[in-house]
Amino acid sequence: MILEVTLIDVLPGREDDFVAAYQLARPLIAGAEGCRGLRLKRGIELSTRFMLLVEWDSTEAHDLNFRRTERNAQWRASIAATLAQPPLTEHFADLPAMAGRPDPDHDFFAG
Repeated sequence: MILEVTLIDVLPGREDDFVAAYQLARPLIAGAEGCRGLRLKRGIELSTRFMLLVEWDSTEAHDLNFRRTERNAQWRASIAATLAQPPLTEHFADLPAMAGRPDPDHDFFAG
């Protein structure tokens, strides 16, 4: 499983418009084959910044089943008017835990 992290900067005053567009367009991402789930977070220090977190089966699933499809074009078109700049997207993978021992880098409560 991989995690797609997208930082989205929205034009000041367009935050509610962005959230409304996201809610309408969310099924475009959620319905793509290989998408395990997604959620949107809003910045505390900078209320015009949002973070979209999407779990995919693989980077290939994201690329082939979403990025290269009409779903992506529709998603981008739905939020384009609210964007201050192009979103920044990166993919992340979990690190393996040490066998039989809590890993303090992965387990916040490990002692």
